[in-house]
Amino acid sequence: MPRYLDPKTDIVFKKIFGQNPKILKSFLNAVLPLPAGGLIVSLEYLANEQVPVIPAFKFTVVDVKCTDEQGRVFIVEMQIQWAASFKQRLLFNASRAYVHQLEKGENYELLKPVYGLGLINTSFDPDEDHWYHHYKIVNVEKPQVEIKDLQLIFIELPKFRAKNYREKKLQVLWLRFISELNEKVNQVPPELLEVAEIKQALELAEEAAYTPVELDDYNRYWDAVSVEKTLISDALRRGEAMGRAEGVHASHQLLARKWLSKGMTLEEIAKLLDLSLDEVAALLN
Repeated sequence: MPRYLDPKTDIVFKKIFGQNPKILKSFLNAVLPLPAGGLIVSLEYLANEQVPVIPAFKFTVVDVKCTDEQGRVFIVEMQIQWAASFKQRLLFNASRAYVHQLEKGENYELLKPVYGLGLINTSFDPDEDHWYHHYKIVNVEKPQVEIKDLQLIFIELPKFRAKNYREKKLQVLWLRFISELNEKVNQVPPELLEVAEIKQALELAEEAAYTPVELDDYNRYWDAVSVEKTLISDALRRGEAMGRAEGVHASHQLLARKWLSKGMTLEEIAKLLDLSLDEVAALLN
């Protein structure tokens, strides 16, 4: 029986969605709130300087320029995140993708809409049944009046349940693939194999598709996630007494020392913590 790796990890996520336009097109058509007659027919990957060169559990980014059935062009900034600041990060990166479309002096009419899609592996809405969140810019006095150039979609993966299989069948199947597949799964539900793109994604998630170096990165990713969760929890408990800022500082300091002991460079640690090299050096000293 094949052994599968979790597609929510950086290296697996990018192997599946960051290199295969056909797979990504199927996934985006399933999960984005696209208008009638607005399905994606083609897409191209955009260079993204924000993508780290090592597995980074705080942000995994795939940027694509899409063309729909009516020839309209838009950009999708897709991320999978574990960090508490996911809303601000997705808004920042989606806004950055919107702004970076223009060269100096170009006409604003050349700007294309941007969708920010965040697959969140944590829960943040107290409503247990509310796992799909779609944000738009609207006129407060006239909510029906919208600025559609920037939209954010957050999907809380831990809360997703395939309650209505018939409605939005493709969306249900893709989200089952993302949320249910992991090392404990050795037999895939047959309905997932009915979709050619999901079947291909399953093949790319098999452990046999990865080199020893990639598998080592995969394990480092989970180690980092485990350390992050534990230390943040401890820091927040301490933060109740010493203040949130000091608690976060202590968490960053413990993480930096942990990763340094595992052989990470200062540059890698700085990317993971969103800090400058000087700030990381100060933490370690």
